[in-house]
Amino acid sequence: QVQLVESGGGLVQAGGSLRLSCAASGRTFSTYAMGWFRQATGKEREFVAAISRSGGNTDYADSVRGRFTISRDGAKNTVYLQMNSLKPDDTAVYYCATKTTNYSGRYYSKGVEYDQWGQGTQVTVSS
Repeated sequence: QVQLVESGGGLVQAGGSLRLSCAASGRTFSTYAMGWFRQATGKEREFVAAISRSGGNTDYADSVRGRFTISRDGAKNTVYLQMNSLKPDDTAVYYCATKTTNYSGRYYSKGVEYDQWGQGTQVTVSS
């Protein structure tokens, strides 16, 4: 079973940037599609970004498209979420998740499709 550890969260002013990291344990990172989700206080968890096993295909929520970039580094077993032009509405706990898949080019945008989750990292954007 893979363990996921997110880092990089914190407090930033509106318009600023953060880069989240999610390090996965084990040797099977290349078999996972990866995703980032977030949950704000009092709201349901929502999809943020996804990346295929190959890293060649990505998907974004409309609310973050053009501002956030998901990427992965197989050598480091890590997936990243670069967040630019942050807004107060981006304030949430951010979670990464893995989806074991045989399809190298497919990404997954629904939380129920994912197998394992990290513990989350808090992102707070002040106005």
